[in-house]
Amino acid sequence: MAGDGEGRAGLPRIAVVGAGIFARTQYIPRLREIAHLVVLKAIWSRTQESAKAAAELARDFAPEIECKWGDAGLEEIMGDSSIMGVAVVLAGQVQVELSLKMLKAGKHVIQEKPASGSTTEAETALSIYNSFPNQFPYKPIWALGENYRFEPAFVESSKLIKDIGDMMHIQVIIEGSMNSSNPYFGSSWRRNFVGGFILDMGVHFIAGLRMLVGSDVTSVSSISRHVDMSLPPPDNICSLFQLENGCAGVFVFAVNSRSPKILWRVDGTKGTIQVERGVDSGKHGYQVLFSGENGQCQKTFYPFCGVNEELKTFVQDMLAASKDRDHKAEPRSSYVEGARDVAVLEAMLESSAKQGAPVQVKKFP
Repeated sequence: MAGDGEGRAGLPRIAVVGAGIFARTQYIPRLREIAHLVVLKAIWSRTQESAKAAAELARDFAPEIECKWGDAGLEEIMGDSSIMGVAVVLAGQVQVELSLKMLKAGKHVIQEKPASGSTTEAETALSIYNSFPNQFPYKPIWALGENYRFEPAFVESSKLIKDIGDMMHIQVIIEGSMNSSNPYFGSSWRRNFVGGFILDMGVHFIAGLRMLVGSDVTSVSSISRHVDMSLPPPDNICSLFQLENGCAGVFVFAVNSRSPKILWRVDGTKGTIQVERGVDSGKHGYQVLFSGENGQCQKTFYPFCGVNEELKTFVQDMLAASKDRDHKAEPRSSYVEGARDVAVLEAMLESSAKQGAPVQVKKFP
């Protein structure tokens, strides 16, 4: 693969802040796939050792990659005018603070999900971000790496939703596989997160729901339980929710199940649409089943590519913002969308703490 020389000299440069599991197994491979669009200039970790180990994984497509570590490394990234954007891929408890530092330094940021640990943290963060003076040629973009909104299965299904008529009811069934063989099982920050794996994993499934139906969740009534003692509490939750459009649905989520299954199903007066996780010809992705008025069931399989698509979009938005200071970034990536996902789960957890009492979902403008 070509180095940073001819052919890549004019490409935007980004840094990855974080060298954990997701940075190594997702960000580096996906950045390799789009190396014709963006140059990975630096990778940061708390320690020199982990920064160097992660950098070696990217050396084949980013031969001049720089290792950064500790507070000094962060200062160097913030002060490097050649770095246009930063991917913040850290523990959920520290991501927001670091994202704001990078944004304040004029860097575009794509921050990994969840957007925050609470809606209060998200509200405060947005207030700080919106108060930044426009001392740069453009307002830095704050994108959220919540890849479900970029999965073609949800993009295409959201277009078909109008063909099922009036929505009658919705089912979201998540039977996860968070056991000791999962690389994230021992992740201390996820275990220490408010709501444990429910919040960290759950934002994906809420994002899929909101993307599919094109309507926000307004209120919830939930019961959560702690059954598997190898997992942090709670490890399963059942929730009744209502959308802005009046339709109701159920959200059933077990963090670890013997028979993993993940699906979204919307039943309407003229048809039904179902998105289900699965494997086809060795590829992992989503099977979309669409039944229309004629009774025929149309099946389409879409392989996973959400992380790739959202990173490409972030790079395109960075470049557009540098040419047009009024550029409007892709709304699916916006930090606010991620905060809305957190708000739904926070309301579900609050309702379960009140023995199922109805709770209104906090709104973000």
